[in-house]
Amino acid sequence: MGTVEKTAGAAAVTPAEPRDWDEIARAARPVIGRYCRACAVCDGRACGNQIPGPGAKGSGDVARRNYDAWRDVRLNMDTLVGGDAADASCELLGRRLSMPLLIGPVGDVNRHYGPSLDTMAYNRLSLAAARAEGIAAFTGDGIPDELMVQSCDAIREVGGWGVPTIKPWSREKVAAKMRVADACGPLAIAMDVDAAGLPFLKGQEPPAGPKSPEDLAVIAAMTERPFVVKGVMTVGGALKAARAGASAIVVSNHGGRVLDGCPATAEVLPEIAAAVRARAPQVTILVDGGIRSGLDVFRALALGADGVLVCRPFVVAAYGAGQAGIAFLIRRMRAELQDAMMMCGARSIADVTPDMVRVARR
Repeated sequence: MGTVEKTAGAAAVTPAEPRDWDEIARAARPVIGRYCRACAVCDGRACGNQIPGPGAKGSGDVARRNYDAWRDVRLNMDTLVGGDAADASCELLGRRLSMPLLIGPVGDVNRHYGPSLDTMAYNRLSLAAARAEGIAAFTGDGIPDELMVQSCDAIREVGGWGVPTIKPWSREKVAAKMRVADACGPLAIAMDVDAAGLPFLKGQEPPAGPKSPEDLAVIAAMTERPFVVKGVMTVGGALKAARAGASAIVVSNHGGRVLDGCPATAEVLPEIAAAVRARAPQVTILVDGGIRSGLDVFRALALGADGVLVCRPFVVAAYGAGQAGIAFLIRRMRAELQDAMMMCGARSIADVTPDMVRVARR
C-alpha cells in the first residue's frame, strides 16, 4: 500500500497498487485526521453533522438520504441484447472521457480532512489520476484566495483537464477569480452557487452570498468557456441557470452541507432533467450526492443525467493510497458501470434509458 505525506505543497506517494477499497480505507484512517472516519461505505452516517469535516448541516440527514435514494433505484436486467462489450466513453464539456464521471471539488482539504495532505497536494493527485484514467477533476475554492491560484496552477500542469470552481463571492472578487481560472485553460469554469449556505463562509469579507439570475448572467459572460452552475435542486433553478447562460448544471445539494431537510438529488433529478431536455436542451445535466459506485452512475444516467460528480470517496482514496488509490476507484467504478450496462442491454452511454430502472417505494 502506498503512503502519502504532506511535503511542501505536494504529496510523496510510494508506487504501490491497492488491492481493494478496504485496504485503502484502512490505510487512510490513521492519517486522515479526526473528522472523517474513512468508512468502508461513505454514506454520511459516521460523520453526521461534523463541520469542519465531511459532515452535513443540521441533523446530517441529507447526506444519508442522498446515499439511500440511489439504493432505491433498481436496475431492470435484460441480457437478450446482442452486440459487443459495453463502451462507457462519452462526450462531456467538449472532451471525450472514458466514462461519464468527474471528480468533484473540495476547497480546503487540510481543514476538513486533516494535515497529511494539503489542498495543492490533493488537487495534483486527483487531477493527475483523472487525466491518466481519461476523465477530469473539479477543483475547489475557499479561504485564503491562494487556494484558487494553486488549484489553477495544478490544472495548467495537466494541460487544462480540470474545472476550477468559484464560490459566490462579491462580483468584484468573482471577476478576479474568473480571470485566474480562465488563464489556466480549463475544460470549463464552475460556480457552486449553493455555497452561499456554507457556515464557514458566512461573515467573510467580501461575503459569499446568493446570486440573482442577473448576477449569474454577468458572471457567465466573463468567460467564453463552458460555465457550470453547481447547486441546482429545482426545475425553476435549472431554467434560470440556463437562461443566465449556463452550459451545464450540477443537480446538487452540496452533499447536505448547506441546507438541512432538502430532498436527495436522486429524488429531484428526473423532473429537472425532463424540464431541461424540453426547454433548454443545450444544457448538460450533471448530478452528485451519495454516488458511490458504477451502478449509481448507471442509475443517474437512466434518471436523466449526462454525467456525475463524486467527491468524498476520492479524498479518502488520496489519503489511503495517493494517486494509485484515486486511479483504483475510477477503474472500479468504470468496471461496475460497464457491467451494469451489459446486464441491462446498453452497449453505449446513449443506450441507457429510463426504462432500464425502476424506483422502489419504501
